[in-house]
Amino acid sequence: MRRPRPAPAVLLLPLALLLAACSGTSSAGTSIGGAGGGTDGKGSLTLNVGDQKGGSEAVLRAAGELDDLDYKIRWSTFTSGPPLLEAINAKAVDIGGIGNTPPVFAAGAGSKISVVAASHGTAAGDTILVPNGSPLKKTRELKGKSVAVAQGSSAHYQLIASLRKAGLDFKDVDVKYLQPADALAAFTSGKVDAWAVWDPYTSQVLRGKKGRVLTDGDGVVNGLAFQAAAPGALRDKKKSAAISDYLKRLRRAQDWVHKHPEAWAKVWAKDTGLPYEVALDAVKRTNGTRVTVAVDKNVVRSEQKIADTFAELKLIPRRIDFGDYVDTRFNGDLPPSTSKPRTYRKES
Repeated sequence: MRRPRPAPAVLLLPLALLLAACSGTSSAGTSIGGAGGGTDGKGSLTLNVGDQKGGSEAVLRAAGELDDLDYKIRWSTFTSGPPLLEAINAKAVDIGGIGNTPPVFAAGAGSKISVVAASHGTAAGDTILVPNGSPLKKTRELKGKSVAVAQGSSAHYQLIASLRKAGLDFKDVDVKYLQPADALAAFTSGKVDAWAVWDPYTSQVLRGKKGRVLTDGDGVVNGLAFQAAAPGALRDKKKSAAISDYLKRLRRAQDWVHKHPEAWAKVWAKDTGLPYEVALDAVKRTNGTRVTVAVDKNVVRSEQKIADTFAELKLIPRRIDFGDYVDTRFNGDLPPSTSKPRTYRKES
């Protein structure tokens, strides 16, 4: 992978990164086939895990959580959440990580998926950015302006919710559906007035001094990210046990990330091609703040709000009951989903 040159300008992230962010997933790609990955562990059972660049495999390896597996994990890498969920629906993948909006679109399309785990982080990295020289100071001033956003992404809902909070409708802005790399190019060249996006893109723009935050998702979006599994895998006792173990390892790895932000930023940067400084900013702003939480009634309620919003705007083909797409068997003694995210404020 070609690494970015250390220039002061904001550079395009590698296309393979497109949704390696914690909570952001877009509708990039339609193929259900993930790129071939390696295999970890040993034993007769194989758990097929869908991943994104700089995602679960990278963090589990960095935290030492792949060293003693008594089952195999076969990794497949996807550009984003939607094709990963398509692979789950097609029974090609048993489990994989996604943001808070792709499961709504998958459910709306009738996909067979089950949300089995959740994490709650800050939404400070979910932003609407404007160029430094922009005259825009408040969200309501976006009326009539062009805004880039990835369709079906967490930023898609964040844009809608932020506009509504400011008294605007989605139709009040000129929406440009662009994937992150294209949106970044449009943003930095002045072809759009604003960009609704997530970390690490937020950190990339701010670190490169190419824009500023008009508003962020704190208090607007739920800050949730999920692990989704194939119902067939959950019905298999051996695979269900492996999934339970896998989720516990992810929880320990997330704890490790919060305690070792610099170490994780180095791994994340190497795995994705991000500059280290951008990776560290994103870890402290968003990535390292996540707390593993229960898939509880609040998760269903907040996701239902997202689903109802997209159905109302006819951005998904039908109304859904999000509760039909969750499986709470792995909640155990996990804290409620309303638990506060972690923070680095005292450590900074």
